[in-house]
Amino acid sequence: MPSLENYRALLLRVDEICHQTAARFASQISCRPGCDACCRHLSIFAVEAAALHQALCQLPAEDADFIRQAAADSSPDAPCPLLHGGICLLYQARPIICRTHGLPLLVNRDGASGIDFCPENFRDAESIPGSAVIDLDRLNATLLAINTLFVRSFPGPERLTMAEALLRLTD
Repeated sequence: MPSLENYRALLLRVDEICHQTAARFASQISCRPGCDACCRHLSIFAVEAAALHQALCQLPAEDADFIRQAAADSSPDAPCPLLHGGICLLYQARPIICRTHGLPLLVNRDGASGIDFCPENFRDAESIPGSAVIDLDRLNATLLAINTLFVRSFPGPERLTMAEALLRLTD
């Protein structure tokens, strides 16, 4: 499998930003184990699917089989197949959308910029400083570039559902 070096470098940067924001605004962030309404069956980039696959292959066979069965049984309108008992079964390998969800994101909708975050978060905040906001367009452009390079080395679909990511790729 092609190297995931570029993707892992991006993950380190994203995690750094997310951890700083979470630490700085701990009293304003409600995200926790069991808070899983946002954990839906999403589509992800092929490079993220490959990272999930590597993490899945590192699990004991019984655990990996459990996840694969959950993926096989899932439907597009269901919760994420990695969600079990309110906990992500591959949390350390979760895609970027999962890492940033709920945190303040600069988004562009219909030509207008705004900040979006989970309605459970920042309820008492009068404002959110720009240093705590992740520019979603910039992040997605970087992820898309990394994915494009990855797909050139590992031909296949550019995006997969979570279930496809967990079932499609094999050793």
